[in-house]
Amino acid sequence: MFEFEERKLPNATAVLVLGIFSILTCCCYGVPGILLGIIALILYKKDKDLYLSNPSVYTNYSNLNTGFILSIIGIVLSFIFILMIVWAISMVGWDALQDPELMRERMEQLEQMQ
Repeated sequence: MFEFEERKLPNATAVLVLGIFSILTCCCYGVPGILLGIIALILYKKDKDLYLSNPSVYTNYSNLNTGFILSIIGIVLSFIFILMIVWAISMVGWDALQDPELMRERMEQLEQMQ
């Protein structure tokens, strides 16, 4: 009969690395984490379709799944960080984020309100 040579999925390592970097860059204003996570998800879909077409040929599907999970986590963390930035700007204002003295005044006002 036919014997298939086991191969690695072509983008599994890239998906894993992009997933890790999407988590690491989520605190860089959130945008790089989202972009890297989305790229990883696109590559994941391509490799998953390739794997599902012939699962007995490919060996590193677990790396692909791990990269997928890390990408989702990176996207969620990046989105939360963006929401935190929007919240901070709405609470103290953009001008206070650029002026430390004004920031201190606004923080004191917020403390007095509580």
